[in-house]
Amino acid sequence: MLKGVIFDMDGLMIDTEKLLTRFWCEAANHYGYPMTKEHVLGIRSLAAKYAIPHLKGIFGEDFDYYKVRAKRIELMNEFIRQNGIEKKKGLDELLDYLDSTGLKKAVATATDLQRTTLYLSSINIIDRFDKLICGNMIENGKPAPDIYLAAAKELGLDPSECIALEDSPNGIRSAHAAGCKPVMIPDLSQPDEETKKLLYACCDDLSKVIGVIQKLV
Repeated sequence: MLKGVIFDMDGLMIDTEKLLTRFWCEAANHYGYPMTKEHVLGIRSLAAKYAIPHLKGIFGEDFDYYKVRAKRIELMNEFIRQNGIEKKKGLDELLDYLDSTGLKKAVATATDLQRTTLYLSSINIIDRFDKLICGNMIENGKPAPDIYLAAAKELGLDPSECIALEDSPNGIRSAHAAGCKPVMIPDLSQPDEETKKLLYACCDDLSKVIGVIQKLV
């Protein structure tokens, strides 16, 4: 029986993946690395310990991940400060439905706690979640299962009692490895064949997740 719903954040609830793509590329190019959208898609929701060797394999051993990431954060934060953040389609509808069911809700995001709090507060939904589990609170980030195991534990649930809502293949792998039911709401790319094998369901937008949940409660 379904008892909890665990949400990714970037690209799932808030429309930041396109910003991450833009500003990773701008930051990398600022330091002379010709990063493209395809390179960024390869590190979506990927923890630093996995992203660093991946990017060094593309740009060489001198690629300074943390320097480029710091520049990306600087550029992106300034853009958000000036322009705000957009919610993804269907988010409010899904949250309203979940409130009516009493199902527990958590956020499991690779983003650190400070920025997670800032982003979710800016769109007035932070108080709608029971728990926040962020990338700087766990040892191994996505695609390792740690963050979903931690989220389920914080909710007092077994992972099998939770669905995990994700937009990226790395997030889906993390949720599947933890034993959650992975539901993908694609953002920048559709699931490939390997990702499809891991999915419990795939929905066009967050409002469509309601139908998936109704079959599980």
